[in-house]
Amino acid sequence: MVATISSLTLAVIVIHVAVSFALILLILLHSGRGSGLSDMFGGGMGASAAGSTVMERNLDRVTVMVAIMFTFTSTVLVIRLQ
Repeated sequence: MVATISSLTLAVIVIHVAVSFALILLILLHSGRGSGLSDMFGGGMGASAAGSTVMERNLDRVTVMVAIMFTFTSTVLVIRLQ
């Protein structure tokens, strides 16, 4: 017995995989207690630099938006694949 997947479900799966990789990348870019990968892109210039706080704040916003998209696609997949 072969299960068929509709084109809408396949599109949501593709979007979900892309969002998953984006979320992993964005989380790795955050600086932790010491220093993270964000230091490679100018985030670790020091506490006195005003650009690093703006950069971290924008990175936080983008990460939250991608996390919301991940939650939405996960919910849609649960509903579609039942």
